Amino acid sequence: MLIRLAVFLLESSPLMRRLLWRWWYGRLAQRRQGADWTFMNYGFVPPAGAAALALDPSDETDRLCIQLYHRVASATNLAGKTLLEVGSGRGGGASFVARYHRPAQITGADFSAQAVALCQKRHAAVAKLSFVVGDAEHLPFPDASFDAVLNVESSHCYGHIEKFFAEAARVLRPGGWFLYTDFRAATDVPAWHAALAAQSDWEQVALEDITAAVTAALEADDARKRKLIDDFIPPAFHHLFGEFAGLVGGQMHTGFRTRQILYHRFAFRKK
Repeated sequence: MLIRLAVFLLESSPLMRRLLWRWWYGRLAQRRQGADWTFMNYGFVPPAGAAALALDPSDETDRLCIQLYHRVASATNLAGKTLLEVGSGRGGGASFVARYHRPAQITGADFSAQAVALCQKRHAAVAKLSFVVGDAEHLPFPDASFDAVLNVESSHCYGHIEKFFAEAARVLRPGGWFLYTDFRAATDVPAWHAALAAQSDWEQVALEDITAAVTAALEADDARKRKLIDDFIPPAFHHLFGEFAGLVGGQMHTGFRTRQILYHRFAFRKK
């Protein structure tokens, strides 16, 4: 079964969905630990005419993925703030935000212990950045612990999305920001938006449909991803990893291109 498609097919079993993703991300952390792979999102191509994001040459390879993080994080000024990223994965996004958006402290939380161990080793030199094992539906932090909560292309893995939204609101300080982006099948978007609106502790500040910009990023990054899969993944797993990576012509890319799957960016502020 294709790993991304499984998300939509297992809606009746939140527990199975959580177990599936926990196993998958743990396996990825064990199989591939090279420093050349720190991002796992689909990327973002800025609108025509937008000023190019200035990056250090060492970050240029990951520009498309970084631009998605930058688009989400730039909804507010994070300088000097205390930030939590839920679903920090391989840590590239948290590292970028720590180095470019200058928060006072950023904590990455992920439910995969293998991924957290990988991040603790790989990003140890990044100042004001730490990683912990944490469940998005039961965050291991006191109330009102953070000025901002960041979540990038991760929530589709969760068993009970409403529990995550409640936890994000709980750990935010008054006036804090929930900076969020992800995708859903077009038929599921109304329920997704309703779950966000049901959190009475926050109010929506921004909503942006970035489906076309994500589709463009998949197409721009296709050749690089195909080479990585050819170089590092056993042939028997090429099709599976190709779907996971959103390769052009696959089910995820086609879903975005035909708008059967939509990708939205949000910003909410706690009252």
